[in-house]
Amino acid sequence: MTSSSVTRPGVEPGRSSSAITTAAWDAAVAAIRAVPLDAEVQLICHVNPDGDALGSMLGFALGLRRLGFTGLRATFPGDFDVPEPYRALPGAELLVPEPQAYGKPQLILIFDVAGESRLGALAGLLDAGIPAIVLDHHASNTGLGDVTLVDPAAVATSVVADELLTRLGVELDAEIAECLYVALATDTGSFKFVRSPSVHELAARLIATGISPGDIARRIFDTRPFGAMKLAGEVLGRAILDPAAAGGRGMVWTYATTADLERHHQRPYVLDSLIDPVRGVAEADVAVVVKELTAGEWSVSLRSKGGVDVSAVAVALGGGGHRLAAGFTAYGTPDDVIAQIVPLLEANLS
Repeated sequence: MTSSSVTRPGVEPGRSSSAITTAAWDAAVAAIRAVPLDAEVQLICHVNPDGDALGSMLGFALGLRRLGFTGLRATFPGDFDVPEPYRALPGAELLVPEPQAYGKPQLILIFDVAGESRLGALAGLLDAGIPAIVLDHHASNTGLGDVTLVDPAAVATSVVADELLTRLGVELDAEIAECLYVALATDTGSFKFVRSPSVHELAARLIATGISPGDIARRIFDTRPFGAMKLAGEVLGRAILDPAAAGGRGMVWTYATTADLERHHQRPYVLDSLIDPVRGVAEADVAVVVKELTAGEWSVSLRSKGGVDVSAVAVALGGGGHRLAAGFTAYGTPDDVIAQIVPLLEANLS
C-alpha cells in the first residue's frame, strides 16, 4: 500500500455537514485537543458493525494516531466477530473485544450509533462522566453524548469523520483514505444511492491518495464463500412479490434465519449483500430483506428505486437511513414485520 498523502485544497470547513453547527464542530475539536496524547481514548461503533461503522471508526483512529495519540483502542458491543471483508482494513490492529475496552478512558468517540440500544453494555460509559463525542448520520439519532455531530444529509458517517479530521488538521494518507472509502462505498451501495457531486468529490480525494477502488470493490462486494452463494439461492427462492404494495409500485421481500446461516456454516455478514439482487426485481419499487438476529428479533433492510421514501418508513419503526436506503430492528415473525411495513409504504410515496 502506498503511503502517499493528499491535502484538501480549496475545501472549506463545514462543506459537508451544514446540519452541524460551528459551535458543535469547535466543541469536538476542543475536546480532542484537551486530551493528552498518551491518554486512553476509546472508540466505539455499533453492534454487528458494517462497513461504515468500522471504516469511519478505524479511519478516524488512524487520523488520531497521525496526530500523535498513542493510547487508542477501538471496539463494538457483543461478540468480537469482525466481518471477513473488513478484517484487512488499515487500523484493524486497534480493534479489541468488548471486555478489553478501557473501563475509564479520558475520551470516548462513538461512530454510526443512533441510540444507546446499539451500544449494548458499552452504553454504561456514557454515564461515567467521560467526555463523549458522537459522529453519525442517522435522522433517528437520540442525541447521546456530550458533543453530537449528526448530519442526516450525509450519506455515511465517514463524511462526518472526514470533516472532523479536516478541522483537526489531519492530512489524508492511503490508510485513512481506504477506511473512509470503504465506509462511503458500503453505505451508498457502491454510490448507487447518491446524487450529490460532493460525495463523488470526497471519493476522488480519497482515491487520490493511491488506494485502488477496484481492489476494494472486489474484496468488499464481490468475494463471498461458496456456502454464502448456496444460502443466497435459498433465500432468494422464497422471495414474495406484492405488486399492489406501495400504491401499485410493488414490493418484493424475503427473509433469512439464523438456521439458514447454521445450515450453510456462514456468518451473519454474508446476508448484508442479499438486498442487492432483491432490489433488482423489475416489478417492484421497494425491496425488503428481513434478517434474523436472535429468536424473534430481525434486522430489516429497505431499498427503493425512488417511488417511496423508505427512510420515513424506517424512522416510523424506530430506525433510520436515507430516502432510497434505510433499515430498522423489528420483532415477531417475518410476516409480522411486513405487516408493519406495508401501510407505511402507502403513506410515504415520493
